[in-house]
Amino acid sequence: MSVEYPFTGTVTANTYTSDLPTPKEYAWDFENDCFLYDADGRLKIVEGDEAIKIWIYKALSTERFRYLAYSWQYGIELRPFIGKVMGVQQRYSEIKRVIVECLMVNPYIKSIDTIDIQHEGDTVDISITLTTIYGEVSVDV
Repeated sequence: MSVEYPFTGTVTANTYTSDLPTPKEYAWDFENDCFLYDADGRLKIVEGDEAIKIWIYKALSTERFRYLAYSWQYGIELRPFIGKVMGVQQRYSEIKRVIVECLMVNPYIKSIDTIDIQHEGDTVDISITLTTIYGEVSVDV
């Protein structure tokens, strides 16, 4: 599936190979914004779609080009929007564009199907539906 975005053209599915290793991440507590530990006090490890959800959350939480520890392909560019005057629809369009740029570097993500933005006061809630090599995943940020 492809999605049409202004200024960027069509976003097509990532090309991937079936020989990708199973993704693994340390389990993350999204509500408290911290790692999860097992009964023995060790960090829990998750695999597959759950690991991809954690990668998405962390990539969307990391400003691109700000930290030397990360590749220049990792993270999202939101700083250029701070203090910039633009209309609501233009802002939403640009936010969708940078989200697509941020996520499509991951070879486990085949396509981004929908991005829904809800704005209330100082809070912006973004719901993303995407297709990974394992199937459909929904993420709320």
